[in-house]
Amino acid sequence: MSRVWDVPVEDDSTRVRDVRVAAEEASALAGLPPNRTATAALVATELATNLLRHAEGGRVLINLVERAYGDGRQRTAVQLVALDHGPGIPDVAAAMRDGYSTTVAASLGAGLGTCRRIANDFDLHSAPGRGTVVMARIGHEPAVRNQGPPPLGPRTGGVNVPLGRAEHSGDAWGRVHGGDRLTLMLADGLGHGAKAAEASTAAVRELRGLAEPAPAEILRSLGRALRPTRGAAVAVAQLDIREARLSFAGIGNIGARLRTDGAWKPLLSHPGIVGAQAPASVPVQQVPWHADSLLVLHSDGLPSRWTPPDDGVLPGCDPAVAAAVVLRDAGSAARPARDDTCVAVLTAGGVSRHGSGA
Repeated sequence: MSRVWDVPVEDDSTRVRDVRVAAEEASALAGLPPNRTATAALVATELATNLLRHAEGGRVLINLVERAYGDGRQRTAVQLVALDHGPGIPDVAAAMRDGYSTTVAASLGAGLGTCRRIANDFDLHSAPGRGTVVMARIGHEPAVRNQGPPPLGPRTGGVNVPLGRAEHSGDAWGRVHGGDRLTLMLADGLGHGAKAAEASTAAVRELRGLAEPAPAEILRSLGRALRPTRGAAVAVAQLDIREARLSFAGIGNIGARLRTDGAWKPLLSHPGIVGAQAPASVPVQQVPWHADSLLVLHSDGLPSRWTPPDDGVLPGCDPAVAAAVVLRDAGSAARPARDDTCVAVLTAGGVSRHGSGA
């Protein structure tokens, strides 16, 4: 099970140090070499400092994620996401200039532009009056300068937040790609904490060998794999890229919303627990997949009646950024999370004007 970090950055400058230390801890667990660990620490410091200076605080989420490379390899990367409800960035183009510092004299002077250059993947979403989400992923190899936007095609990403800032989340998401099929799964282990994380981690591990089966067969295979655990709620969404068709099946309280043609619609899961009390058969919903489609899967840490963002920019963002925007805007101080929260997103692969990386 993966370690997760949720670091509040409020009115205390020591929180900048906390974010940097968390990034260094994550880098050690990911096995990053010293130069990339230093990169993660620098980006973490800049993101946290920006939250204090320009947004009156926020939070930084740090997850360990699998980053795919062009030759088919996957290696663990450190994903840093800064979220705030601040005023937004008034001049994004200026803020993105390499070497432009977004903070005052106390800054290291890195700026978002430099963070984008030294991160393997980078993207942001900023809206006046709603706030900003900035995401950077740091992998093992140095970033390729002027690498340009990621290639077109469907992409997946997500964010994972533990209840009460615990070390582990009982939720997990995973993906597997085989032939024309891209499968996204979200698992919510029963309860929360380490035992719940064992179940969701087992689901992600089992998914890696299930690139070809359809969603119903994947759920049956996961049911067998999760029997030694306490079980989990699981949703599986599979995109047939050639046929432009999305198939969805879920067991338990995993939420799913699909945005397509500018409108949102729910996809329904069915009662049960994968690995314990799953139904003998689960209906599979099939819907067309379009160039502007965006799928959001989430665990029950997110309110069930959250309002989807009316934002046509999100389908072009990195999926982790889209997931973080949903996480930020769906929650509130009046409705605190009562469980771990995971949001995973599948996009059609439009390119954000601020993004970089693969």
